[in-house]
Amino acid sequence: MNNPAELVVPRVQAAIATAFGEEFRQADPVVRPSQFADIQINAAMALAKKAGLPPREAAAKIVDALDLDGICTRVEISGPGFINLSYDGAWIEELLNAEAAQAASPATAVTPAATPQRVVVDYSSPNVAKEMHVGHLRTTVVGDSLVKVLEALGDTVIRQNHIGDWGTPFGMLIEHWLEIGEDSPEAALLVDDPSAFYQAARAKFDASANDENGFATRARLRVVALQGGDPETFAVWQRLVAQSRRYFNAIYDMLGISLTDDHIAGESSYDAHLAQLCQELEERGLARISDGALCTFPEGFTGRDGQPLPLIIRKSDGGYGYGTTDLATIRYRVRELGADRVLYVVGAPQNVHLRMVMASARDAGWLPDTVEAVHVQIGNVLGADGKILKSRSGAPVKLMALLEEAVDRARAVIDASRPELSDAERAVTARQVGIGAVKYADLSTGHDTEYVFDFDRMLALSGNTGPYVQYAAARIRSILRKAGALEQDADGGTPANGGGTARAIAVVEPAERALALHLLEFDTTLSKVRDALEPHRLCGYLFELAQLFTSFYDQCPVLKAEEPVRESRLALCALVLRRLSGGLELLGIETPENM
Repeated sequence: MNNPAELVVPRVQAAIATAFGEEFRQADPVVRPSQFADIQINAAMALAKKAGLPPREAAAKIVDALDLDGICTRVEISGPGFINLSYDGAWIEELLNAEAAQAASPATAVTPAATPQRVVVDYSSPNVAKEMHVGHLRTTVVGDSLVKVLEALGDTVIRQNHIGDWGTPFGMLIEHWLEIGEDSPEAALLVDDPSAFYQAARAKFDASANDENGFATRARLRVVALQGGDPETFAVWQRLVAQSRRYFNAIYDMLGISLTDDHIAGESSYDAHLAQLCQELEERGLARISDGALCTFPEGFTGRDGQPLPLIIRKSDGGYGYGTTDLATIRYRVRELGADRVLYVVGAPQNVHLRMVMASARDAGWLPDTVEAVHVQIGNVLGADGKILKSRSGAPVKLMALLEEAVDRARAVIDASRPELSDAERAVTARQVGIGAVKYADLSTGHDTEYVFDFDRMLALSGNTGPYVQYAAARIRSILRKAGALEQDADGGTPANGGGTARAIAVVEPAERALALHLLEFDTTLSKVRDALEPHRLCGYLFELAQLFTSFYDQCPVLKAEEPVRESRLALCALVLRRLSGGLELLGIETPENM
């Protein structure tokens, strides 16, 4: 960890202990940015009250005890007791060159977490035989970015794609499949247009609702057959799931998502354990019958009438619902997967349900206090009208159609701006920019907030957008290519990390210093993403890094500089490229060779 502020904190705490007593060693130094120095220490105000001293006198006692030789060139007290610290330029150079050496090796590009954990991440979770729509975009993209950051920091991550692959609707879907035949054109809709397949089955079900011998009745009987293990019914169910997996994987491939079939752990995975789970809860007095259904009543949850809110774990007809499978899931993830932390990257409307599941699991001892369970709430994607994004027909926007449009729009811009590139190069760049723009727009917004889906804003080369950050990286690649400083990989392309260099970086100009200080915050930013589960912090870091690089490049000549300044600035450019491309990779976004 080369962050100057974090390296200074222990020294400030030691000074506080010297000035006020050992019992104050863990006091928060209250480190803040300063417009008059590199950082500001604001601890004196709080300590002054406890020590019965004026704040400036308390600050003076801290300064007198501070040992910052070789670290700071200026330490001064301002205002009511603020302590301003200005770093020694030589120290910044030392830290930055250590950062560059670390970043040059992929195996040590990120400082690992002090206490790695075993983390189960539940994300994406589409439904079999249903189209993935824009609502699935955020749970998929946010979840995949989190697992990449956690893995980079040394956590053992277990991906879990809890797909909807069980329950009452499958009687309808299986009966429809049997009626149309496996080789019919309609059967292919499961991959090409899953919603059409589902809607066709639904229409037949609704039209025959009052026919004792009709489709709806046969569909209900088919549910019983499925749950009873009927071989023919189970075989068709397996085909439905397999066809839907092909569709899911096409979406994941388009988005560059790391989920595979090995990560699927659908509702069906837990079916054999649900009866025993309900029996155990009932025998232990943690669940009781209410209006014919078996329910738990976790403390602290009440309805509008003020009465305890039930979590239904067995319906009055004997069937099981989400409450049952979610309890079985969390028990499995703790007992069998050995989770220290369980993350649910799920829509915000499910918050109450998930909190009730977690509370019930804790009551049962299945979720001990040593295991953290977190609902990473996902906000809605809105249209220009401020309402949930839908197509002109009023249906949810199909995710594949949206992604294809993003690529088409990016291709139109690239065709116009870079006609000298080959058709293949423009196709690759269009995919990288289009998909990257959609993912970055999603990730750069707080995951629990809503945002308006706007292609024009997403694809803009200005502002906090994916193309702006990608362009900064592509621009650096161009600079390094011109300088002959970008090593070629085995395929003749340029490596994402900007090539290895052994050049020493000198930090002289203000723009170089500002860029250096921000580069040294990379590991800290990733740690904050890990702790708070907020990928938008990484987006903010990369956006600011791209801005600072632009300022640096405008103010500090690189290719035309004299040696050794030229070599130093090329090395600085290479480090910025490694951080931009590495950060984008953790967001699941590719860095184009040319833009």
